[in-house]
This record gives sequence, structure tokens and C-alpha cells, in this order.
Amino acid sequence: MTHTVHTRIDGPLVMIGFGSIGRGTLPLIERHIAFDRDQFTVIEPSGEFAHILAEHGIKHLQVALTPDNFDAVLRGLFPDGKGFIVNLSVDVDSIELMLLCQELGVQYIDTVVEPWPGFYFGSPLPNAERTNYPLREKVRALGKQFVGGPTAVSCCGANPGMVSWLLKEALLKLAADTGVEAVPVTQGDWAKLMQSLGVKGVHVAERDTQISANPKPVGVFVNTWSVDGLLSEGYQPAELGWGTHEKKLPPHGHAFDHGPGYAIWIDRPGADTRVRSWCPGAGPQFGYVVTHNESLSIPDYYTVWEGDTAVYRPTCHYAYHPCNDAILSLHEINGAGIVPEKKHILTADEIVSGGDDLGVFLYGHAKGALWYGSRLSIDEARALAPYQNATGMQVTSAVLAAMVWAAENPRAGFVEADEMDHARCLQVQRPYLGSIEAHYTDWTPIQHRINSFAEDRDADPWQFTNFLAV
Repeated sequence: MTHTVHTRIDGPLVMIGFGSIGRGTLPLIERHIAFDRDQFTVIEPSGEFAHILAEHGIKHLQVALTPDNFDAVLRGLFPDGKGFIVNLSVDVDSIELMLLCQELGVQYIDTVVEPWPGFYFGSPLPNAERTNYPLREKVRALGKQFVGGPTAVSCCGANPGMVSWLLKEALLKLAADTGVEAVPVTQGDWAKLMQSLGVKGVHVAERDTQISANPKPVGVFVNTWSVDGLLSEGYQPAELGWGTHEKKLPPHGHAFDHGPGYAIWIDRPGADTRVRSWCPGAGPQFGYVVTHNESLSIPDYYTVWEGDTAVYRPTCHYAYHPCNDAILSLHEINGAGIVPEKKHILTADEIVSGGDDLGVFLYGHAKGALWYGSRLSIDEARALAPYQNATGMQVTSAVLAAMVWAAENPRAGFVEADEMDHARCLQVQRPYLGSIEAHYTDWTPIQHRINSFAEDRDADPWQFTNFLAV
């Protein structure tokens, strides 16, 4: 099969991390980006998958990056002031890497703003400071210092990342289906379009239905992507963008006392905070309010200001139903209160059926609610590329798309997915997304109760209090 080569990366290409997402991204880079193989290095402390790198002719630097060594290690790989870093690691500070890349003249992409170890577990920081809000605000402030610098794409995988591109397509579809003229160009245009459509909120609504032939062993955390990634973000406080239509904070909810104020946090872990949501395969479902950058970037991007007053902003949060094995795993550790030592990521070969539905669920508008997103089966993922399952395929193809966009726009400075050309990014990514589907529904979160129990329910169905399950 012939694959389109979209762009070229000149100079050293360095991938930090070679977990499930790194392994899945490698073949996509080889297919769609021209590079000098003798200048491609993967930094990965584990030797578990060194044989894959050897088979692909990629240099393996087996070292763990730390606050003490990262500067020297990376500086030595970029002697000529050009190149690209693809950061797919955990426990390596993204902001430190971004600053170094600006100094060296190197382009950069990551899928999350990752801190050094000690932030997620056992941190002395108060919970408000363990959220993504202060991390994002720091990145946004740095971006203002490096306008026109080497492109640094912050937080761009499937979500955050792809979902922001799908959201723009969803808004254009909703506009067309409701007879609203829409030719948005600027950030302000997009925000006013969402406002004019009456969208009250957005769920990043995901259902992972992939299952293994082997039952989950007790005491082993099983997932379809990075276990460490899910645990770290899942045990941050639940966090969400806070819409201007919301009447009151949820129990244990807090506003931030600094910055633009587009988000709130809840004093409980996201991996133990459930909301009612909707996906096309399952219909109504529970999801976890796991903190993600898109829960912050989307409400910030779509805020309509009149002077210093936010007159419109949508509520936005992740509503994640992971695979069944991960649900059982979360149940175990929430009960035990102990982070598991044994972890396992389901490979494409282990998974016997299922897939991943990942999209944006826009609610409160004239047509009720709209889910728009990617529906990708494990069989499709296996056929599309090696080292993939359905969840990983959605992430790795978004990394590819963001790399292409960054290479085509090398001096964009600090950007998030919302600020990129969504049409170009989806053009690159779409061959790997299975079916992109739109589903309207009349479902609301106040429907479907097996029995009547005491609830904090509001007459406006689209208040967050109606979504929250306690």
C-alpha cells in the first residue's frame, strides 16, 4: 500500500518514551513523514521493546530523563539548532522541555503537560494546585513570551487534541442542520458561533468496549493504554470547564482564585467522580470526570467576552467510560486505597472484540444533543497499522497529524489543538479513524431512573447538577 508523505522533518528527530503510544506512533511517522533515519533517536529507560527499535533501525538511548540530566542529554542530540522532539513519556516535565526547545530552536509536541515525579501521588501541594488549571496557565503564560518561536504543540493526542478538531466539524454540521450561516475564521468567530447555536455544554464522551479473552487477574490494573497515564490523571481532582449558564457549584466544588476563571475543580478524584453521559453504541452511560486539558482549553477558547465580562462560555468535561477491565481495576484500587504495582496494557493480539467510540457531545441546542466523533473497532485498528488497538490508534494518528501541522507551521510558538487548522489535521488523521459519525438524540440527564431516590435535580436539564451521579 502506498502512503502519502505529508512533510519532512530536517535534523534530529527524538521521541521520548516508547510505551504503547510511542510504539504505535513510530510506524505512522515512517509512513507519512520524511526524515533521516540515522538522526532518529528514541529515549526510553526500559529495554523491553528495544527489539522493535532495532528492527526499525532506530537508535535507542536507554536512559531515564531526570531534572539533573535532561538538559545535557537532549542538548547533545541537537547540535545544529533544528529538529523535533515528540514527547510521549511520563514523569518528564513538559514545561522544562518546551523551554529547552525554544532555546535550541527545536519543534516540540506532547499529549499532556506532564510534571516531574511527585506531583500526582504523595504531593505536599494542596489539591487546587494539583489540578491541570495552574499547569495550563503556566504554559499559556510562557507562550506569550515566545510568540513566533519554534512551534510547541501542547496536549495533542486524541483527547486532548483530536476532539477539539472534531468539535469544530460538529459545530459546522449543527449550524448547517439548523439553518445558521457559519463561516468562522478567528477564535472569536468560533466562540460566537457556538453561542449563536445555543450550545450549553460539551462532553468529551468516550466508550471503550474492547475486551480480552482472558479474565482480568485480581490485583493487576488492566487498561487499553498507559496505566500510569490513567492513574496519574485519574487521581488528580476532578476538573471541568464551567459554563456561564450554570447556577451553582457541585458539592465540594471550588472556583479557582486566579487566572481567567474558566474552570472549577471538585475535591475528589476524577476516577471516582461519575457523570451521566451518552455515546452512540451504548446510549446513556456513566463516565468519569477525569481531568484533561481539553476540559480547560475548549471553554477558554469558546468564551465570548464583553470587556472583562464573560457573557458566554460552555461547560466542558471528559465523560470517560474505559474498558471493562479498567473499570474493575478502578473499583479495586478505589476500595483498597493502594496504587497497584502490577499493570498490564491490552495489546491488539489479546483483544478479541470491541472498539472505541470517542467524540464530542454537544447539548442544550435547538436539536437537543449531538454526538460527533470516531467509531473505530479493534479489527479496523489491527488492519490499519501495527502495534495498535482502537484506543491507541486514535491517539497515535492525532500525534501524527499534529507533527505534520507543526512541520508545516514551524514558527507558530506555543499552540493547543483548538488553535490549529482543524481541517488540515483531520485530513491527515481521518484515514485512521474508522467511521466519523454524527448522532442526534433527545436524551437528557434527567431521563431514565430505575426508581425514585433523593437527588439534587434542577428543572433545566442541562445543569451540571443533573449530570453528576452521587
